[in-house]
Amino acid sequence: MAEAMRRLEVLVLNPISPSGLGRLPPERYAVVRDSPAPDVILVRSANMHGMRFPPNLVAVGRAGVGVDNIPVAELSRRGVPVFNAPGANANAVKELVVAGMLLAARRLVPALDFVRALDPADPELERRVEQGKKAFSGVELKGRALGIVGLGRVGRLVADAGGGLGMQVLGHDPEITVEAAWSLPAQVRRATSVEEVLRSADFVTLHVPLRERTRHLVNAGSLKHMREGAVLLNFAREGVVDDAAVAEALRAGRLAAYVTDFPAGASLGAPRAIALPHLGASTSEAEDNCAVMVVDQLRDYLEHGNVVNAVNFPDTVMGRESPYRLAVANANVPDMLARISHALGGRGLNIHNMLNKSRGETAYTLVDVDSPVPEEVVEELRAMSGVLAVRYLPLEA
Repeated sequence: MAEAMRRLEVLVLNPISPSGLGRLPPERYAVVRDSPAPDVILVRSANMHGMRFPPNLVAVGRAGVGVDNIPVAELSRRGVPVFNAPGANANAVKELVVAGMLLAARRLVPALDFVRALDPADPELERRVEQGKKAFSGVELKGRALGIVGLGRVGRLVADAGGGLGMQVLGHDPEITVEAAWSLPAQVRRATSVEEVLRSADFVTLHVPLRERTRHLVNAGSLKHMREGAVLLNFAREGVVDDAAVAEALRAGRLAAYVTDFPAGASLGAPRAIALPHLGASTSEAEDNCAVMVVDQLRDYLEHGNVVNAVNFPDTVMGRESPYRLAVANANVPDMLARISHALGGRGLNIHNMLNKSRGETAYTLVDVDSPVPEEVVEELRAMSGVLAVRYLPLEA
């Protein structure tokens, strides 16, 4: 049966903003908290590694950015796209980065600890405050150098905020797109390497995804490039920083502070380490934005086959020119398009429009045909060697 003609079951593993769930029409979608065989899974931070996925699963949506908690490779082999919401929480993270710089620059954490320890009934309270505040003298952000490693959506917003605070901003991103480069504030100086950023900045903030080549991007060797008394901020991923090396730099006094959103590892108990409980996207606005964005992308995929912001599928968007659409995920190998076309032509189906895109080992094809597609044709395509998944998506009358 065509998926567009039946009610799909959406399993929600974490609380998802009603702003997003409300965009799933109840006549088309059943939102459930438990199911042995969901068609779709919506998740935030729940660990999906080790989950058993039913054969009818067609998509996974992450209401956030990172997908470390999702077995992407396994789902890719099944022809299941994993959607996320890049940029939906970017403003929330940017504001937390600014807060982190202020926490470190003005020594606010030890100052708060000092005030909490005061006795409000002490007749010498005012004198103790005046004497104690000398220990928490800080610096202003204005005029300081802010180095940004990673100039994606968050990095660009941080760059803009730093410029607004009067900071000298420099950034590095070897994978920056032309569109991203054009959207950078004019005052941002482009650095040629991570080492140049570390050498030049008083505050260094990291905004790169966790991959093999970014794991321990900041380590004992790279920390030697940093200015003495600099502040390091990590609101990207825990593994981007070598915690043991950062802890040693803090104990040796080479780093003035380390501010992170990931309270784990050797740095947690180090002096002048400020760890927050993964608050980057923890605002009502960010949760709403992420949920709305990922649900809209899921619906476009489920109803029309279009792919936008899937971490394991190519972006593939084709306007409907026929009510009869097939969506085919397959291994990215030669001759697949010819075989798909031949199968349709052999059944007397005329191709009205076709779009094929590939990403790594996965290819994805949208095909609009001029007449209804019999179930036996869908099954024939599914049985082809190299085909991972086939969906028939006719428009409802």
